[in-house]
Amino acid sequence: MANVNDMHFSQPLGKMEAQAERGVNEMYELHELLSQLKKYEWVNLTHEVNKEIPIYHTFNPLQETEISNIDKDGVESIEYTIGSSHGTHIDAPSHFAKGKRNLSDISQKERVLPLYVMDITDKVKETPGYAVTVDDIKAFEAEYGELPEESLVALSSGWYKRFDDPEKFTNKDDSGVEHTPGWSIPALDYLSNTRNVTAIGHETLNTDSGVEAARAGFLDAQNYWLHEDKFQVELLANLDKLPAVGSIIVVAVPHIKESPGFPAEVYAIIPKIK
Repeated sequence: MANVNDMHFSQPLGKMEAQAERGVNEMYELHELLSQLKKYEWVNLTHEVNKEIPIYHTFNPLQETEISNIDKDGVESIEYTIGSSHGTHIDAPSHFAKGKRNLSDISQKERVLPLYVMDITDKVKETPGYAVTVDDIKAFEAEYGELPEESLVALSSGWYKRFDDPEKFTNKDDSGVEHTPGWSIPALDYLSNTRNVTAIGHETLNTDSGVEAARAGFLDAQNYWLHEDKFQVELLANLDKLPAVGSIIVVAVPHIKESPGFPAEVYAIIPKIK
């Protein structure tokens, strides 16, 4: 006579074994994918945050308060007071656009994107306050192909190399105008409404050219982009170490309720350097 327990569980166990087998196969498939990705070059695009870095004038420098000490208490704990725009950071649309998405509304999948890098270094050397135009983008597309939807387009200007010297980074003239590169509104309109890219990135404190921001009395380009309900990544580093096309960018952020932005760890996975 068959065991009652065997009869009761034989069919469900069979299903469970099949599910387990599928799970193992899927797990190994993901492990293989990760193994393949680790064969590529991984490039850090993130500046270190400290008390001396250049910051937007409305913020205070990083502050640190020691909560406990490893020598006295057996544990090291520090409380940081940090601005949402300190160092390499992500700006959610709600940073400038009331009612638009905040940081928690931007999913992980939206923060892992194909990366396209426009090199404007030569133009910035000639005109530090240069603002990228639609023609610049079209020239890039003529060489590398049309920018696809759901990508991130970043400006490589060489400006990140000034990060350790706040005075050189803001590059103010005698009138206090910052001569720093940025995006023009027509260029952003083209990226948003003609190409429907997901995000932009740059090496400076602001989306706008410093000269155009001073002329307008406001960050009009940044205001425009965030009102498009799209995000941006500012104060990127090492973009000159990336190819123009063929890379992936990853933007990792903490989960803070209704935050308009926050410092981020940003890195790129690029084709292996030969």
